[in-house]
Amino acid sequence: MSPLVSFLFTSPGPLIHLGPLTLRWYGVIIATAVFIGIWLSQHLARRRHLDPDLIPDLAIWLVLSAVPAARLYYVAFEWDYYHQHPEQIIQVWQGGIAIHGAILGGLVATLIFSKLRKISLWQLLDVIAPSLILGQAMGRWGNFFNSEAFGDPTNLPWKLYIPLNRRPPNLRQFDSFHPTFLYESIWNLGLLGILLWVFFRFPQARPGTLIFIYALGYGAGRLWIEGLRTDSLMLGPLRIAQVMSLVFILIGLGGLLWLYRWQRPLPDVVSTPEQP
Repeated sequence: MSPLVSFLFTSPGPLIHLGPLTLRWYGVIIATAVFIGIWLSQHLARRRHLDPDLIPDLAIWLVLSAVPAARLYYVAFEWDYYHQHPEQIIQVWQGGIAIHGAILGGLVATLIFSKLRKISLWQLLDVIAPSLILGQAMGRWGNFFNSEAFGDPTNLPWKLYIPLNRRPPNLRQFDSFHPTFLYESIWNLGLLGILLWVFFRFPQARPGTLIFIYALGYGAGRLWIEGLRTDSLMLGPLRIAQVMSLVFILIGLGGLLWLYRWQRPLPDVVSTPEQP
């Protein structure tokens, strides 16, 4: 009996050819995510009585910090290769960035930005958290077009075809793999829905609530999805993304307990009114 639902995902390739122009799908997706994210965060900022014009300025800071941080993070855990090929360290267009590095770089940039502009760090993080997870949901489709970041071989009705030249050497006899890009994209969209529901349903939520829900939710999803992948960054026997996901989960739980169980305000770069 054939399955009721069967999908074989096959990438059309990483490039878009528009006459004389050749573009990379990954770049188009990221650029689109940035513009949508700016629009969404500006809308949310207005609802929290923050200056929406801060968001495009912050976006520049985030792009300039997140991309180098994502690359350096990746290179650090693949140093055995890059110290033999140092000329490739700056070749970001060849692939090799890590979202946890981008998040850490973006967090540092947001902290500095909020201090310079004298605006609450936690309020700012709360209005960009939904845009962040939306960008991650969209960005995973770049992995699809690049035939990368896929999971173990599978015969499930939904599977991803990987060309021979993109398969790990020990898995060349398989052609269908878990579409982990899809799993994470769907998970992130679900988390986006939760964040927006909390934002609009609880307008008096304490500053920091959304970013801690993001940390908890994203960490939980990435923890199990990373276990399926074939290309994890490793530190000895540990998958680095799973370690970072556990850190995110602990930060998210700890932050929510701090705010709502112990009823304590978060330290901030500016003074904010005490929440009830």
